[in-house]
Amino acid sequence: MLTFKEWPWKPNPDYTRTMKALLREGDAHFVPLMEFGIDPEITVAILEESTLPESDDLEWKHHALDQKIRLFHQLGYDVLCQGPELPLPGLLRLEASDTALFTRETRQWADEKSGAITNWEEFERYPWPDSRDAQYEPLEYLAQHLPDGMAMIAGVTGIFEPLMYLMGLETLALSLYDNPELVQAICDKIRELFLPVARNLVEMDRVIGLTTSDDMGHKTGTLIDPLFLRKYVFPYHKVLAAHAHARDLPFILHSCGRLDSILEDLIEEVGIDAIHSFQDVITPVEIFSERYSDRVAVVGGLDVDLLARGSEEAIRTRTRQILEACAPSRAYISGSGNSITNYIPVQNYLVMVDETWRFNHL
Repeated sequence: MLTFKEWPWKPNPDYTRTMKALLREGDAHFVPLMEFGIDPEITVAILEESTLPESDDLEWKHHALDQKIRLFHQLGYDVLCQGPELPLPGLLRLEASDTALFTRETRQWADEKSGAITNWEEFERYPWPDSRDAQYEPLEYLAQHLPDGMAMIAGVTGIFEPLMYLMGLETLALSLYDNPELVQAICDKIRELFLPVARNLVEMDRVIGLTTSDDMGHKTGTLIDPLFLRKYVFPYHKVLAAHAHARDLPFILHSCGRLDSILEDLIEEVGIDAIHSFQDVITPVEIFSERYSDRVAVVGGLDVDLLARGSEEAIRTRTRQILEACAPSRAYISGSGNSITNYIPVQNYLVMVDETWRFNHL
């Protein structure tokens, strides 16, 4: 059984390996690792450590960041992802009991039907934060404490997700036709809030890339018509990419769902350098890599459903299959298809990482 304390691979971080892969200039015989998110319940379970009661004080935040550093460093990652703190207040959430393996007692998700802003009156009342309220302390702390050879991919909020959460998906869908001026006004506020944050992030020490998370799709297509994504969403993404490229940094997009109808926009118009989030039932990552890796780097791809429910043998076999198919592109980074959630068995996650290192040490 794989354990953190007896992890068989000695860490030797070198963020340039990840940087090169993101720019499609990697090593066909060495595939770096990346995860956009690992639930804290998984982190403490792997470390076999306790966590402090959650709070807003620096002691708790630094404790959590120290655990994050230890996990990523020991498992052999060159980079970790981190964003600043600038939450949007008043988002409507639904709640239920969390039945995951490493439960957090309750689980929340967005209300699809409604949100904090459904009309002009609510828009005027909404307590928008200021971009100057952003807290960069987590990135500053990591910049001072990361081991030599490690670096950060800085994360900034997307635009479609907060738009959807603020309005509710159903309200947004109707407003695209009935009240497009309100949709535009909310988008303008989101841009005004987060674009200055992105500009600051790419200037920070030990940041080697910029990423945004903006889930735009579902199993069979985009959540709204691509015409509206081109009007409201891609202009924001394009500026994010420009901020990164001004510093010669890659821009990585995380988006769940089937994006076939907008991939050309994302690659040619927005200018993404890498893309993340894959499901086998949509497009297996090796198929995507075969089609697009000469134009965009590919991150992750091991299906979360397999990670959550598969056997060790199945996970090893699938991980090796993906590595052998994608590594020759020199534009592949290994990892999960989405994130390491609190319903994934620790052993399954460690097996994926271990198999990547076995491939790298052939």
